[in-house]
Amino acid sequence: MRKTIALLGALCLFLSAVEYMIPKPFPFMRIGIANIPLMIAVDLLPFSSFLLLTGIKIFGQALISGTLFSYVFLLSLAGVTVSALCMYGLRRIFRQKRISFIGLGVTGAMVSNVSQLLLAGIFIFGESAIYLVPPFLAAGMVSGLLTGILCEYFSRRSKWYEEKRLK
Repeated sequence: MRKTIALLGALCLFLSAVEYMIPKPFPFMRIGIANIPLMIAVDLLPFSSFLLLTGIKIFGQALISGTLFSYVFLLSLAGVTVSALCMYGLRRIFRQKRISFIGLGVTGAMVSNVSQLLLAGIFIFGESAIYLVPPFLAAGMVSGLLTGILCEYFSRRSKWYEEKRLK
């Protein structure tokens, strides 16, 4: 179990570094590829280990991007936490047969974006945050769809994933 957490945590940090290098229109906007290990972990880890991995991702991403003591960290903390809990809960409720990684990816991205937009509206932009809603939700839909497709592809082809899932 610890090796799986370490591997997925390292993958979160690697993908966070890759994501950090991609230009973005707003400092708190991410494309979401660092969520792929979390999505994979939904089927592999018990809840407490999943929460540990979520924490590794949140704090590791903040260290990599240099946002640990900023409002960007708070937005990320809220978005990742709510998204991770939602994806884990949905997979437990509906199981793998009823909700795919694509469904998890889109739902996770939407929930993350909505929580971040709410906080941005409250603490940063005020009422003008409403103008961010359409582009953020559209970007979230696309990125959630793409990360879901990548996870779906990985889960169908990976012997490692299949072996870990059956344990």
